[in-house]
Amino acid sequence: MSASLEKGINALKEQVDSSVAAFFSSCVHCGMCADACLFQTETGNPASTPIAKTEPLRRIWKSEYTLLGRLGKIFGLSKKVDEELLAEWETMVYDNCTMCGRCSMVCPVGNDIALMIRKTREGMAVAGYAPEGLIGAMNRAIKIGSPMGVKLPALLAQIKHIEADTGKTIPVDVVGAEYMLLLSSMEIMNFPKFIEAISKIFDKAGATWTISTEAFEATNTGIQIGVNDLAAELVQRTVDAAEKLKVKTVISPECGHAYMAIRWEGPNLIGKPYSFQVRHILEVLDSMRAEGRIKTDSKESQKLTYHAPCQVARRGGVIDEPRRLLDLFADNFVEMLDAGKMNWCCGAGGGVSSNERADEVRLEVFKRKKAQLEEVKPDALVSACANCRIHLEDGLEEYGMDIPVISLTETLAEHLADD
Repeated sequence: MSASLEKGINALKEQVDSSVAAFFSSCVHCGMCADACLFQTETGNPASTPIAKTEPLRRIWKSEYTLLGRLGKIFGLSKKVDEELLAEWETMVYDNCTMCGRCSMVCPVGNDIALMIRKTREGMAVAGYAPEGLIGAMNRAIKIGSPMGVKLPALLAQIKHIEADTGKTIPVDVVGAEYMLLLSSMEIMNFPKFIEAISKIFDKAGATWTISTEAFEATNTGIQIGVNDLAAELVQRTVDAAEKLKVKTVISPECGHAYMAIRWEGPNLIGKPYSFQVRHILEVLDSMRAEGRIKTDSKESQKLTYHAPCQVARRGGVIDEPRRLLDLFADNFVEMLDAGKMNWCCGAGGGVSSNERADEVRLEVFKRKKAQLEEVKPDALVSACANCRIHLEDGLEEYGMDIPVISLTETLAEHLADD
């Protein structure tokens, strides 16, 4: 057994806690999770059934922690976890799963299958079985601070351009501000209008905010690849920056994964509660709306629908907030089939978009979103995740669908009342 495989197996063993044992013991093999997963429904590949993706972890649990499994191991009857298995399952665990959690929602016995896939990634990553693209993104995040290699000068250059265009000052490293805004690299490089929109909305709302030069990146590739130690290191950078600037609230931007990582997983990763709140930008904007600090004076006449980022809606519970914000500017809003907590994933989360090897299957499973859109025939598609936005644009182009994808925050800013 190679040293890396031994480390990987040990890492998988460490993931088998009481919850994992209960999940595997209670699985009734009903197949309901298969019908909930777009990678299975759109490809028809039995191996992409959610529970099947946990096979490496299941084998460890059975052979090490069950009576029949231990007896089978003694007599050489247990199925082994070896390099061949990990190599085969790597594409299932990383290319064919966004950890969107839809499978967990439909499990009749309450198994959190997405969590088990996350735990499976932990052992596989330690053993060296992870996509090259995701490994590169993680290395850049640790060394540079951004999975896309975006350095501070690039952010400052974008801020300078925004300030020149708008005449507004983008606050940087302000101590004592109410909010500290995180950004994904995609918002910095692909959608800088998001920063401009925040500046405009917060100015109207009378909110104080800032961006930290020491921790501006929201994406946590440690969670995506499945290495808790690295994930904790990235969370701690944000915590240190927020505490240094003495802010009350850290804002996760229009990014589903970032919200789950910093709000829900972060405190557990670093082993202590935060001294500040963490809220998604839609939660913050909806609170401002409720307080009468955000008002609009115009409406979108075109037919709009909303794609809910999985980690924001399904796993984060931010479902009503975007719809209340849409009511401020949308005159003709229609829901997609299976909207809200059961909305279908776009197919690019969980590190899939960083994994070039998965491009073909990523676009193939977009057929599920294509079907949703064909049902409602919108003029434009609204979302609140930069990663979703890029993939939605790719998928729409792939299938020849002329539907613009727009940011909820940016569109809200365009309709703000002048007074």
